[in-house]
Amino acid sequence: MESQNIKPTEPKNDPIIENKELNIWEALIPVFALITMLFYNVFYAYGDDALSGSNQFILLLGAAVAAIVGFRNKVSYKQMIEEVAENVKSTTGAILILLMVGSLAGTWLISGIIPSMIYYGLQILNPTIFLAASVIICAIISIATGSSWTTSATVGIALVGIGNTLGISAGMTAGAVLSGAYFGDKMSPLSDTTNLAPAMAGGDLFDHIKYMTLTTVPTIIVTLIVFIIIGLSIDTTGVPNISDQLTAIDSAFNISPWLFLVPAFVIFMIVRKTEPLVALLVGTLLGGVTAIIAQPDIVAKVAGADSLTFNSAYKGIMNAMTVSSSVETTSVELNDLFTAKGMSGMLGTIWLIICAMVFGGVMDAIGALARISKALLSLATSVFGLFASTVASCLALNITASDQYLAIVVPGKMFKKAYEDKGLAPENLSRTLEDSGTVTSVLIPWNTCGAYQSGVLGVSVADYFFFAIFNWLSPIMTLIFAAFNIKIKQLVQK
Repeated sequence: MESQNIKPTEPKNDPIIENKELNIWEALIPVFALITMLFYNVFYAYGDDALSGSNQFILLLGAAVAAIVGFRNKVSYKQMIEEVAENVKSTTGAILILLMVGSLAGTWLISGIIPSMIYYGLQILNPTIFLAASVIICAIISIATGSSWTTSATVGIALVGIGNTLGISAGMTAGAVLSGAYFGDKMSPLSDTTNLAPAMAGGDLFDHIKYMTLTTVPTIIVTLIVFIIIGLSIDTTGVPNISDQLTAIDSAFNISPWLFLVPAFVIFMIVRKTEPLVALLVGTLLGGVTAIIAQPDIVAKVAGADSLTFNSAYKGIMNAMTVSSSVETTSVELNDLFTAKGMSGMLGTIWLIICAMVFGGVMDAIGALARISKALLSLATSVFGLFASTVASCLALNITASDQYLAIVVPGKMFKKAYEDKGLAPENLSRTLEDSGTVTSVLIPWNTCGAYQSGVLGVSVADYFFFAIFNWLSPIMTLIFAAFNIKIKQLVQK
């Protein structure tokens, strides 16, 4: 789903590639082929393990189908490769961030930062208020940073851990985290998609944010109500003994509130508009230094040594950042929780992003993305039809191009004149782009946002999909407003 610069790509203002030789049915062939192959792969062959590699190859097969369609319509191999190269190049920042998030999780584990968050969180939060509180916490941090990615990579990981120890499913917690994170991401003036949407629609940033509140505030209120109801109905009979969990954490780590200085400093850096990649690198290094000071025995164990020396400290921190590391406690549940995979744990997600960009690049190169958007635009004969076509276009782009920026840029370019022709202010288009493009990207497993969030939180998209209430409710809310003509802003003639 932001000028936080922590999204999978940079905003793209390249012209949409059109191909007059391509008809709509040919443009849809790769889409149908991809959906069919993914459906079989996920539901019949691999199940939850599909993201381990098979889905990545399916995306390449989908790209191959698109390439065949392109060859039949006079698109050269060179054109396709060049567009794929541009797409893959645009994910450079995302790949580096993913690697840094993996290393940060490792050092924050062995330093006791994440265990301390869980330790104190267990004493403050309980199952009844936990999910709603998670939404609010993540919303506040995401508004301040403009980054859903940073929010999930820091506070989100800790909240999932706290939820696990409270007996709340990881899918529920991840859904609450993402609901709050994408609310803040969407409403923050620091967010690059929040800046990109009005730029594509021809509107003003703060007019856009103000107009978004009309649909976004009711959506987040409904989300909070649902999570409060879920919290009240959670069966706590299977919740672990909190005292035992606290004792296990306290015996394994040197717990202290002073450890929160590291994440607080990272968040401060991002609020001060430090590049997130730089902030995450600093957070990783500070986590390593903190681990040596606060948890010397753990660092030595991770290095496979009996005592802490310069060499074992170096190896312990490097292992935590790059490969799998774990800390054993007296609790079986915590043993599973206190495991980090370092940068190596992010390689599957990076693989998925690259393959998704290959498919999206070929689809753009052959003109399929432009053709599909034009077909949707032709269906917009009424105001509601225009809004519905925009929503459908954004969803289609998130599914086929696997990138939320394209889901904003392509429909934004294609629908801008149609909104003007119907006398609608640009805020209508920019709000719809965000309501349906930004927030739904995380609901697609092979989309860069879905792949990232799933990898960082350690929860499959299928597990958190239903509980990411804000994300799937947002496009529905914008359609309700359009259907009942609620606060539809008209174009002011100058």
